[in-house]
Amino acid sequence: MTTGDREGLAARIRQVRRLASPRDRPKGGDGEPQPDRVQALEQRVAHLERLVEGLQDSVHRESERHSKMIAELQAQVEPGAMRASLADDARNRGL
Repeated sequence: MTTGDREGLAARIRQVRRLASPRDRPKGGDGEPQPDRVQALEQRVAHLERLVEGLQDSVHRESERHSKMIAELQAQVEPGAMRASLADDARNRGL
């Protein structure tokens, strides 16, 4: 992320915060979190954790699939396997 990108993102965040309605802002200066907001945030964090775990699983499965494909390709281009494939191809073509 370039410096310009970061500055643009920060400006958008500031704009969204300024436009937030008064009911969205915490009330009073007592510093006590509101129970309903805390519960909503806990639910949101739990949901996001499940999404991240799903993404991690998906990335792991895809990584394993790619590793297997690479191993298969490496096995196909080994000198012995390549020689056997070329010999079979030449035999099939009648060369």
